[in-house]
Amino acid sequence: MQIQELKLLNFRNYDKVNVTFNKHLNIIYGFNGSGKTNLVEAIYVLSLTRSFRQVNDKTLIKNNTNLTKVSGVLNNKYLNSFSVIITPDGKKVKIDDNKITKISDYISKICIVLFSPNDLKMVKDTPSIRRKYLNIAISQLNIDYLKLLNDYNKLLKLRNAYLKTMYLNGNSKSEYLDILTEKLVDIGLNIYDMRKSYILEINNWIGKYYQHIAKSGNLYLNFLSDFADKNKEELLKMFKNNLKKDLAFGKTNLGIHHDDIEFFLDDFLLKDYGSEGQQKNAVISWKFSEISILKKIKGVTPILILDDLFSELDQEKIKNILDLIDDDIQTFITTTEFEKVKRLITNKSYKKIYVNDGKLEEAE
Repeated sequence: MQIQELKLLNFRNYDKVNVTFNKHLNIIYGFNGSGKTNLVEAIYVLSLTRSFRQVNDKTLIKNNTNLTKVSGVLNNKYLNSFSVIITPDGKKVKIDDNKITKISDYISKICIVLFSPNDLKMVKDTPSIRRKYLNIAISQLNIDYLKLLNDYNKLLKLRNAYLKTMYLNGNSKSEYLDILTEKLVDIGLNIYDMRKSYILEINNWIGKYYQHIAKSGNLYLNFLSDFADKNKEELLKMFKNNLKKDLAFGKTNLGIHHDDIEFFLDDFLLKDYGSEGQQKNAVISWKFSEISILKKIKGVTPILILDDLFSELDQEKIKNILDLIDDDIQTFITTTEFEKVKRLITNKSYKKIYVNDGKLEEAE
């Protein structure tokens, strides 16, 4: 899976861009603030229809313009064109000039794995952040997952609203609530099973990648869920026993919307005891595990983006990471230190793209 050509219109600090890429390695370099990350962000938007920076879609539109368009030609055995158009009123997506009405039908067509400095939040931050990363990974693997997740969130919103109504009205009738709860449990069990299976797959790979990068340490994940080791009947009973608490708080206090992942290195919780370097290596190991899972289960080789990965790593770690990149993976590396990366890729063909204030200079 490779992007052959990318076109941008009014995207971030770019007016109009048309750029082609090497099918193996692309090094995007320039000073800080020149637009390197904006360029790989556009590739991410083309793939998943939204930014990895967790910003509103409207911020992607260049100042004083009324829309942005990201389009590209993808080679995945066949050539297909993709486009994402964002306006203040919303977004539209197309494949081969055919409008796709549901975003969920577009996502997963272009598989992408990205590392950015913000991804350290996966280890450091809240459970909701880790669930977002997990959701993105699984939704690229299985289109049904995203639909189930949307259905679950709709039901959760309905259940929470009805809990508040019951509490305010002193309503003890729970027939409608029982219907919502049963549906929530049914969908939640499906999502839980998919998440559990994915974490098991990650654990098959993540320790090996961590060993390759860091040369020491045993890294693994622990999956936490209210649904763990429970069947439907047990879960319905658990929700029933928790009803008073749900009514008091006006929200559903149990469910897969509280799932979490723990990173352990040598049996120590990485969030509390790991150094920043160890946490960074753990996240990179997760990313390479994603690639292996997509290859194994979906039979596709995703696009890999390494945004500012090498700024705080020593030469040995950089070399160890670059050694993991197979020639069949189209890779995009952003850096302020082109010569530093160049010295470590003497055996790889690449294209260099110099970025300067929204202007590109390309050279093989």
